Amino acid sequence: QVQLVESGGGLVQPGGSLRLSCVSSSSMFTISVMAWYRQAPGNEREFVARIFPNDATNYANSVAGRFTISRDNAKNTMYLQMNSLKPEDTALYYCFAFGGSVSSPSWGQGTQVTVSS
Repeated sequence: QVQLVESGGGLVQPGGSLRLSCVSSSSMFTISVMAWYRQAPGNEREFVARIFPNDATNYANSVAGRFTISRDNAKNTMYLQMNSLKPEDTALYYCFAFGGSVSSPSWGQGTQVTVSS
């Protein structure tokens, strides 16, 4: 099964930016859907953004216009560029993969993003 490893989280002030990365152990040429989810303390895990092999993207309303998802298949890496961060963006961010060579939904271990002054 695919292994997903996130990085890039940290502490940032409101209005700041971070870029998250997710490295896949499987070739991303063979993965259908990759996505980012997040989970804040006391809340359910929620969808943030997804990207398809043709580079089509979807975003949650709460992040549209501020976050950008992308993938570099040659590097087996997916990214989430997060701009204009707000305290409510504070959460553990998870990488997700499914479809194609990934036969069951797969998750990374998460990377913490904290937005605070």
